[in-house]
Amino acid sequence: MTTPEQRIVELGYTLPEVAAPVAAYVPALRSGDYVYISGQVPVVEGTLSEAGKVGAEVSPERAKELAAICALNAIAAVRSEVGELSRVRRVVKVVGFVASDPGFTGQPQVINGASELLGQVFGEAGTHARSAVGVTALPLDAPVEVEMVVEAE
Repeated sequence: MTTPEQRIVELGYTLPEVAAPVAAYVPALRSGDYVYISGQVPVVEGTLSEAGKVGAEVSPERAKELAAICALNAIAAVRSEVGELSRVRRVVKVVGFVASDPGFTGQPQVINGASELLGQVFGEAGTHARSAVGVTALPLDAPVEVEMVVEAE
């Protein structure tokens, strides 16, 4: 049986270190069987991958890729709380925020980048409830931010 960590490698990703908070919060917090992951932006090795509004400076296709990076950072935060990712029983809820140009309405397709990666990594346990919200601006001028809740052993 393939582990979630092995699937991440098979997909061509490397599970990063947990991204350092940019304000007064923790990246992940466990309460009972649930792990709450703070909003993750597309930071790779300490640097924001891209900045700007989706539909203006950032294409929807690129934003979808950035949403996957956000999800990968969220997975790293989960792992920091539960140890092995095979302890995740279910991804319960994902909330995606898209910094959107006023005329952009494709937020669900952008956040599919995160949802699809979670499905590939966790299989059926990666199927989740979700919201995709367009916003005026995000921290660091990030185009996308993803937060989630998982249930774990």
